[in-house]
Amino acid sequence: MRRVFVVGTGLTRIGEHWDKSLRDLITEAILMAIDDASISTKDIEAIYVGNMSSGYLQGQEHLGSLVATWLGVPGVAACKVEAACGSGGAAFHQAYLAVASGLYDCVVASGVEKMTDAITSDVTSALIMADDQEYVAYMGATFVGLNALVYRYYMEKYNVRQEKIAAFSVHCHKYAKLNPYAQFRREVTLEEVLNSPMVADPIHLLEAAPIGDGAAAVILCSENFINRLKLKREVEVIASTLATDSISLYDREDLTTLKATRVAVEKAYKIAKVSPRDVDVLEVHDAFSILGVIHLEDLGFARKGEGWKLIEDGEVEVDGKIPTNLFGGLKARGHPIGATGIYQVVEITRQLQGRAGKCQVSDPELGLAQSVGGVGGTVVINLLKRVR
Repeated sequence: MRRVFVVGTGLTRIGEHWDKSLRDLITEAILMAIDDASISTKDIEAIYVGNMSSGYLQGQEHLGSLVATWLGVPGVAACKVEAACGSGGAAFHQAYLAVASGLYDCVVASGVEKMTDAITSDVTSALIMADDQEYVAYMGATFVGLNALVYRYYMEKYNVRQEKIAAFSVHCHKYAKLNPYAQFRREVTLEEVLNSPMVADPIHLLEAAPIGDGAAAVILCSENFINRLKLKREVEVIASTLATDSISLYDREDLTTLKATRVAVEKAYKIAKVSPRDVDVLEVHDAFSILGVIHLEDLGFARKGEGWKLIEDGEVEVDGKIPTNLFGGLKARGHPIGATGIYQVVEITRQLQGRAGKCQVSDPELGLAQSVGGVGGTVVINLLKRVR
């Protein structure tokens, strides 16, 4: 396997983009990444587009050819990658493999989702497609309802009060305020979170990631390509792993653990020859506050049932032991489903480059991004390291 580097990043602000279509958003993000890398569209050999719901919400599939056309590079290899909410992470994984294998020297990993111009019931129907249609969705379950089951079970199993878990949302909003690309750039109090409307007991509105539009992109390339064009060599992908679990909760041994996370991250640590204590900055897939807590445990930063303690003790802050979701996470930065995994990689990359602005961690060397599809049916782990 060849070494793979991130040489350019681009992203749009997440929000309600009534004046921009899905193709506008993804083209904007990719062109920003190309410009950031100091290359041209002619250098791109393949494009991977992470997306979950374009067919259902926009009536538009065949995103690979669509994006290549609008970028003005028809003829390059291009395809859509779908893994529910983990589509962006999966697109990055496929792009990484394409370069690492030697097939291509310069590719785009991107993600896009357009959600706000659809009615809420259609978005809800799209999201539950992440689970089994015949055995789960057919019975009337919703995506937030499934996560509510996990939340309730976690609190009862580990005897944890809800305010300990809901504090993760407060943390994310604190840092989204500093992120110019975030959907909700304002702080919230724990009281506001717990007094917000109930979406699915025990999940409150301010514990759930919002609906939003957005796109993000990164340029991945080989060492040969960097040397040939004399590009900066700042960030290397030292591991990219993907694992799956039973798609539905009723098949799981333990609702408080995402087995796919454990499998994928242990493999990533082994490939990169690192451990949790080596990670300097972290982006986790907190579609709901309970997932943020569980991820901290499954990724190896806390014992089971004690992930909330890292939040309470300030260890996830910018100057803590494991700085986490410093751009606001899914909760406050926003969660344009198919683009989220790419947003996370962009954020880790910019941290390692020292370009994170007011969200910057002091001198980070290793970052981890975790992208999750469904309630853990798919998990992608991407480890990036600063090149000295």
